[in-house]
Amino acid sequence: MSQTARPASAREEELLERAYRYALDQGLSGLSLRPLAAAIGSSPRVLLFLFGSKDGLIKALLARARNDELDFLARTRAKDQGVGRDLATAVRLTWQWLSGEPTRPLLKLWVEAYARSLIEPDGPWAHFARQTVEDWLALLTEVQPQDPNAATATAERTLALAVLRGALLDLLATGDFERVTAAIEHYLRLVAPQQGLPVGAEQRTGLSVTSVDTVGLTRPVLPDGGF
Repeated sequence: MSQTARPASAREEELLERAYRYALDQGLSGLSLRPLAAAIGSSPRVLLFLFGSKDGLIKALLARARNDELDFLARTRAKDQGVGRDLATAVRLTWQWLSGEPTRPLLKLWVEAYARSLIEPDGPWAHFARQTVEDWLALLTEVQPQDPNAATATAERTLALAVLRGALLDLLATGDFERVTAAIEHYLRLVAPQQGLPVGAEQRTGLSVTSVDTVGLTRPVLPDGGF
């Protein structure tokens, strides 16, 4: 029985949430049903009944991860009109969220799924990378003041997403928050100097209040939970 054929039961939702927390800690590439089931208080037989197969479970976990991403996008869209209404501010808000310590396990899972969807396009990861790109480009499109269909606008949001993705990979690899955040701010000053906020200035954003650290870069103060 497929997941889409019936509403998820309370038990299925509970086990999916536990499995998701396990995947955030252990990753997905080497996922094995027996140790997973033992860790979340279930059995391989129950998991196969609820999700149909191991691939079905992986698809459900990736959908759960995407829900966290979409939740952030929805919260960003819901902010006051004065916040996140231009590309530079949207990039800054997004980076604050991406670079937060609570978000790191999810982003490692995202990188893993992104790479696997390119290597195994017919597996349970299929279309994950493309869908992620489309989700983020949709948000950036909404905050562009000019015609979003114009070639320049398309190039601007594509470049912004590429900078964020590259900075994220660098941060996950090195943990060097100050250097990578300084690079983001430098990029914003180059592409939108009139919208850039001075590095070292305390600022209130639509997501949180940021505080100035010892080297003059803003470090995000994120809400509990997260992506």
